[in-house]
Amino acid sequence: MISLLAALVLQSDIAIPGFTAYSEPDSDAIEMDEQRGFVKWTDPSKAIVWHGKLLTAGDARVRVRFEGAPANRTFRMTVDRQVRRASVKDDVADFGTFRITKPGYEAFKLEALGRAGSPLGVPTALLLNGPALAGAQFNLKPRRNAASVHLGYPIAEGVKATRFYAEVEAREDPLHTYYEVCGFRRGYFGIQVNSPTERRIIFSIWDAGSEAVDRGKVADENRVKLLEKGEGVVASDFGSEGTGGHSHLVYPWKKGQTYRLMATAKPVGNATEYAGYFWFPETKTWGIIAKFRAPKDGVYLKGLYSFNENFWGNNGNLKRAAVFKNQFIQLEDCYWQELTNSLFT
Repeated sequence: MISLLAALVLQSDIAIPGFTAYSEPDSDAIEMDEQRGFVKWTDPSKAIVWHGKLLTAGDARVRVRFEGAPANRTFRMTVDRQVRRASVKDDVADFGTFRITKPGYEAFKLEALGRAGSPLGVPTALLLNGPALAGAQFNLKPRRNAASVHLGYPIAEGVKATRFYAEVEAREDPLHTYYEVCGFRRGYFGIQVNSPTERRIIFSIWDAGSEAVDRGKVADENRVKLLEKGEGVVASDFGSEGTGGHSHLVYPWKKGQTYRLMATAKPVGNATEYAGYFWFPETKTWGIIAKFRAPKDGVYLKGLYSFNENFWGNNGNLKRAAVFKNQFIQLEDCYWQELTNSLFT
């Protein structure tokens, strides 16, 4: 006997907006409009894919609503290894019912059949109903980046850590990935994929005060000051996530190789001098990225962490994975202590 909840789901559609889908295999292949979805879709080799979490096995009816799709164009939908075809009628392609064999994350992959060149229409919504949709979870907002995953490394209260050493090995490296390796209360230090041809080492320190967006509004006594930077390093401001001093070095780090980073702290009165150092495997030497003076501080390294971030919002469907390892701190008396505990924050 079907439950009341399932019966209600059967009678009404869940509409997943077109602007929450991803293009594959290239996430930048089709122009995206955050109100309508993928516009200027003309290449059948580029698929449009929605992702969601289904909590129930069972039947799911799958349709797609279009703007401007040719009525005689045939499309293909793949769900749970099942394939259905449909043409557009009254701006909707009805692919019929798919059997969801087990709960879990599911992809709804839309492809166009036929030759390239002519507009394929704008898929404005994925329409779903049926018992398999009871309690289903989908993104309904334009933001399409993956959630960050954070690790914290607890240290005892009162510990005076002057250096924080850690290593990272990127297992995956899609565009718009940032692996933050040596994070602390006042700043962050890691490696980033900025474009298909550019990768960076990034070291940044936050200003004092409460300004979150515009560094131009930060009073001079609250501003981080650059003291030193390495050869080829670009130093500038940052905002919109708090404000502060930013530095980066364009450097071709590679997936599968382990890199060593170290952040240091030297309290000077009511300020702290923070620096980031990177071990360059080519020369087997440490090199400074940058050193900043942080006002209204005067403490050692605190709140240590690492994270895995997708910092731009168009390819959160791609896997990101890194190994963060061999975390150590050096204490004020020069003794090195291994950090053997971590937790998800």
